[in-house]
Amino acid sequence: MRIALGVEYDGSSYCGWQSQAEGRTVQDTLQVALSQIAGEQISVIAAGRTDTGVHALEQVVHFDTQAERPLTAWVRGVNVFLPDSVTVLWAHPVQDEFHARFSAHGRSYRYLLINRAVRPAIQAGKAGWFHAPLDANVMQDAAQCLLGEHDFSAFRASQCQAKSPVKHLNQLDIRRQGEMLVFDVSADAFLHHMVRNIVGCLVYVGKGKHPPGWLNEVLDSRERSFAAPTFAPDGLYLRRIQYDAKWGLPQIEDWGARTED
Repeated sequence: MRIALGVEYDGSSYCGWQSQAEGRTVQDTLQVALSQIAGEQISVIAAGRTDTGVHALEQVVHFDTQAERPLTAWVRGVNVFLPDSVTVLWAHPVQDEFHARFSAHGRSYRYLLINRAVRPAIQAGKAGWFHAPLDANVMQDAAQCLLGEHDFSAFRASQCQAKSPVKHLNQLDIRRQGEMLVFDVSADAFLHHMVRNIVGCLVYVGKGKHPPGWLNEVLDSRERSFAAPTFAPDGLYLRRIQYDAKWGLPQIEDWGARTED
């Protein structure tokens, strides 16, 4: 039997999603809890990896098991064995053809950036921070050149293992809510550090270090050295994984709607 799960986590205290020989990871934590309920060793496959300090509002994973349990056991039962920083949101049986990573046709991220003179305390680890004033309108204008299908090599980490740097970016929205800048980014797939590198470049434009057209020059260069430094992971959230309706996966409330008032 194959089960899909929606998982939310605070990545602040984890060494990223993927299992490692050394270090606490979200994958290891979830697998231990699932194995307690299943009574057998469980391995999960996720829609995508997240780095150290990156959060998820709805990561999607799947696993195979011989154990027959009610769906509530894969949610409330598993949550009993999870720390407060990780929770299973939903469980859904899927066909064997479903694959959390390869069946996905889109992914969405959100970056939260506090823009004020002094660093945050309450939101430390949950949002990025930049001290100098940023012009969200200029940043939004600059971002338009990144929409569509491009070679995003200039925004790719050196350790990225993706087979191709070509991705299709279909959303890059920046808006201000008081002291907070909210970046919503959606694409068919992302390169390693791609969102954080885009945010770093937009901050350079927003503070006036470069004109809006500079972002297009960075894109065309296909050279990581032309771009801004990688921005902090604190404010990055894996927001949503998109799948075809045929899989029947639950639709949770869009967390983003609650931050737009």
